[in-house]
Amino acid sequence: MWDRAESALKAAVEQTGVSWVENPGDGAFYGPKLDFQVKDSIGRLWQLGTIQLDYAAPERFGLEYVGEDNTAHRPVVIHRAIYGSFERFIAIMIEHYAGNFPVWLAPVQARVITVSDRHRPFAEEVVRELRGRGLRVELDESSEKLGAKIRDAQIAKLPYTLVVGDKESDARAVSPRRHGEGKDAELPVLPLSEFAEKLAREAQVPY
Repeated sequence: MWDRAESALKAAVEQTGVSWVENPGDGAFYGPKLDFQVKDSIGRLWQLGTIQLDYAAPERFGLEYVGEDNTAHRPVVIHRAIYGSFERFIAIMIEHYAGNFPVWLAPVQARVITVSDRHRPFAEEVVRELRGRGLRVELDESSEKLGAKIRDAQIAKLPYTLVVGDKESDARAVSPRRHGEGKDAELPVLPLSEFAEKLAREAQVPY
């Protein structure tokens, strides 16, 4: 059964034309398997997906199905994990991006920061507008000074920090800061509706 499964997997990968190497001894105890490795941003290889062809389990568990000929047949079990375990996949994604997630993946896509308490009503409006578009946005309600709030958002590697003060409240606009690639980019003041469109575009999953 092992030889049969191994031959079937070899034939399958050869048909794909994908480069592959054989690792004797890496099979599961119940049969050979295909392991798929991905390379992260600093060149490390991680084993994620796997496809295992299992002739042994159906025998051990006495699995059967009735075929078109109305007689019992023994199935073949294919164990398939696209990303491996969910926890392992998330851990690798965090390692790959070093916590600096693209907008579409970031748990919090933007944080709104007020210059003073009197700017809170418009800041709350900004949050409502962005959340209404399905975006993941939070309001910094701490009593820290403006510089400390901005620093905290950048340390958290949030994609966007939105500053709201007198100028922004009067113009119904935001002053966005973009985090990325080791430096923070302060963008021009943008009308709230224009920034909302921009963030919504960047938040679309790219596949």
